[in-house]
Parts: sequence; C-alpha cells; structure tokens
Amino acid sequence: MIRHTVVFTLKHAPHSLEAKRFLHDAKKILTAIKGVTHFEQLRQVSPKNDYQFGFSMEFADQAAYTRYNEHPDHVAFVRDRWVPEVEKFLEIDYVPLGFG
Repeated sequence: MIRHTVVFTLKHAPHSLEAKRFLHDAKKILTAIKGVTHFEQLRQVSPKNDYQFGFSMEFADQAAYTRYNEHPDHVAFVRDRWVPEVEKFLEIDYVPLGFG
C-alpha cells in the first residue's frame, strides 16, 4: 500500500469561490481515476506551517500509483489546474514499515 499525501497553498483566498471550485474539481477528477482509494481533502490547521490544504489517498501498490500518475486525467489536472493555481506544495508518499 502507498499513501500519497500533499499539503499545499492555493493562489486563491482559502474561502473564495475559486478555492472551492478547485477543491470540488480536484475531488471529482482525481477520485474518478481507477486505483485511487481513501481520498480525503483536508484543511491544514497546525500553526507550525503555513500550508492551507491537504489531499490524502491510497493505492494498492506501486503499479496502481504509477497508473494514477500517468493517467491522462491526472496529467491534465496537474497541467491545467495545479500548476496555475497552487502557490506551493509539499508531497510525501508513505508505505507501511512492516514491523512493530
């Protein structure tokens, strides 16, 4: 299992119509890609960083994650929405440790 996470800040104000539209479209587009499970959209609240939002999703294995990354809808979302509308981000992918 791979848990793909990203925290990010939009160029839009957090409660703006543009931010809401971005989040709505992201959920609609990304969850429609086969292999995406446990998709969550999150509001970042820690005072330790200044990111606004987070996405978290899981994939059964590396092959499913690779298919997601290379899927034409994901590629188009990154190109047409993510790059122009996201100010900054940090992506972290996790796999279970397998012990403990």
